[in-house]
Amino acid sequence: MMEERFILAKERLEEIVSDKLLSGEYGKFFKKTAVFLKMVCDLYQEISRGQLKEWSLEELKQCNDRLYEDILPGNYNSSYANPEYAVSCFGEDYGKVICFLAAEQRSVIPAAFEKQLDALNIRLELFLEIYGSFCCEQEECGKLPSVEALREIVYYYVSDYTRDAFDRKLYDMLEPASDFALRIIEGDLSDPRYLYYFGEYVTENEIATWRYLNRLDQETLKKMADTYTEGYRIGFQVGNKDISKKKTVNIRYCLGFEPMIRLAVENFRRMGLEPSIYRAASSVLQGKGLSRIGYYGAIPNKQYDFDHKDDQALVLDKKLIQVRMEAWKEAYEKYREQAAVFGGPAVVEVFGEAPADLKEKAQAIHMTEAQQKLTVEYMSAAGELQNQYIKGEERSFTIIAFPTPEIGKDFEEIFDQVVKINTLDYKLYQRMQQIIIDTLDQGSYVIIKGMRGNRTNMKVMLHQLSDRKKQTNFENCVADVNIPVGEVFTSPVLTGTEGILHVSRVFLNELEYKDITLTFKDGMVVDYNCANHDSPEENKKYIRDNVLFHHESLPLGEFAIGTNTTAFVAARKYSIEDKLPILIAEKTGPHFAVGDTCYSHAEEVVVYNPDGKEIIAKDNECSLKRKQGDGSAYFNCHTDITIPYDELGEVSVVTGDEKVIPVITEGRFVLPGCEELNLPLDKAGIL
Repeated sequence: MMEERFILAKERLEEIVSDKLLSGEYGKFFKKTAVFLKMVCDLYQEISRGQLKEWSLEELKQCNDRLYEDILPGNYNSSYANPEYAVSCFGEDYGKVICFLAAEQRSVIPAAFEKQLDALNIRLELFLEIYGSFCCEQEECGKLPSVEALREIVYYYVSDYTRDAFDRKLYDMLEPASDFALRIIEGDLSDPRYLYYFGEYVTENEIATWRYLNRLDQETLKKMADTYTEGYRIGFQVGNKDISKKKTVNIRYCLGFEPMIRLAVENFRRMGLEPSIYRAASSVLQGKGLSRIGYYGAIPNKQYDFDHKDDQALVLDKKLIQVRMEAWKEAYEKYREQAAVFGGPAVVEVFGEAPADLKEKAQAIHMTEAQQKLTVEYMSAAGELQNQYIKGEERSFTIIAFPTPEIGKDFEEIFDQVVKINTLDYKLYQRMQQIIIDTLDQGSYVIIKGMRGNRTNMKVMLHQLSDRKKQTNFENCVADVNIPVGEVFTSPVLTGTEGILHVSRVFLNELEYKDITLTFKDGMVVDYNCANHDSPEENKKYIRDNVLFHHESLPLGEFAIGTNTTAFVAARKYSIEDKLPILIAEKTGPHFAVGDTCYSHAEEVVVYNPDGKEIIAKDNECSLKRKQGDGSAYFNCHTDITIPYDELGEVSVVTGDEKVIPVITEGRFVLPGCEELNLPLDKAGIL
């Protein structure tokens, strides 16, 4: 039946290419898209016959270029997937529908490569149904179909296929038998042709990454894989969680790192864990957004991603939210057993790409305030549902990051430096960080002040320790869930936490913020702004959408002191501060996270530092609401904002009798026993 539907759809696409019923810009759009879809259909048939592996590297590259050429920056100005162009051609209402359709049709690419004929068919049929609607109205009435009729087609597409999409999404995450990517990883990696078998966009960057890793000696490659997998194992250990109960680990990474990932798979299997490796979402049905969660290749055009991050808003309403929640519930029930033994994600992040200057386009689809509120409620409910099946107190994670060749001419030096940073002596850091923690535990609150133009002036309240010999506020974070080493962190008391957090320039989730300023009262964000745009309204919207994630406010979920001066110096030496992922950047100074605490959904798990003291600062006034069944206890986001050492005037702890004990003064650690943290700064002549 699926094959018959596919053949019928393909035949109809061939007819559209030569159809003359629709003229003008609409005719051009449908013809152009039909040509693209027919190309993907032909490719699907060749993949099904196993012909791809017979192609040369040049043939694979040419095919890959054709698949993604429409949205590449050089062609995007005349792409129907560009909301500016679509609206200029069709007007605002029709343009948004056409733009949505152009973007959604691009999700046929992964469906073809993974030979998911059902997923391929429904996208082809969506296109054909909308095309048919235009043809019928043209023939019968000589006019366009109403925008409402087109939106209704899209609405039922989303509504009807959400269950199937969510089922597949959960299956891919929880079930190792979904092994499309794993088969490639465990295949022949001696030839870069394999990179094209995934169906992701591939550039010289991914090939150069593969080439460099293939040249690395086995010892270095093994060290990288071991650090990554050991971090995952130690995360369970320090979190007092039993890894032996788990059978599955979800590996997320960027193409080019397969030589390391293959070794990591072997390591995980020795721990008793089978990998699940799924592709980052490409469709509105899967909940695609700005961030890529899963494995992925090169990003063809970040502006395209940014333009389509809110595509669901074309049809989102309360009924669709209900459909989604029912779909999640059904899927979790179906995979209940697999969910119970799912250990959590092990993530390899990459960095090096030049920051994108993203433009907020009025022509793009944007959420209304009502839709933003629905989304917040949905994320909270979906998070709670997930926690019922994949319990936070039983799962863990790890994240590690490496540069890619696009970071510049010093790539190999930077890569070697990052391997060094990722494998620093955690025992040494553990000892020095314990000195910092013992000092902080004497206090009632911490004061943080900026310098050299940084206007930060924060007061962060600490939990009261009833027994300092057995309890602590701060976790001694070494190389486990967040690699590399280098921070002590806590969940602050919100009441009394107040002040201004300011950073002159920071990158959060790949977006740049200039002069970002957050104002806190009783631990909650009460005001915010930045200097990215000309108007205060645009700046506030930028932060509300991408830092607050549409919430009216967020709490200060974490306060931490980063201690990895080696990473800070490396970033300055190679001028890559703007390219560092938050994973490393957060270790290069004190940082503040808005959103949930680091212990979200796992507050009841008893956690100890290496010195045997129990970490008691895991809750705040928001997360405690969970005990009353309050859905507003969690916000399902956590964004770290770091103040670099050279903008840091002071970090001091204030005791109950108002004694002030400096921890950092003018960017330097001043506690006896922590002098070694200043050595990289001294050697580099910084501060």
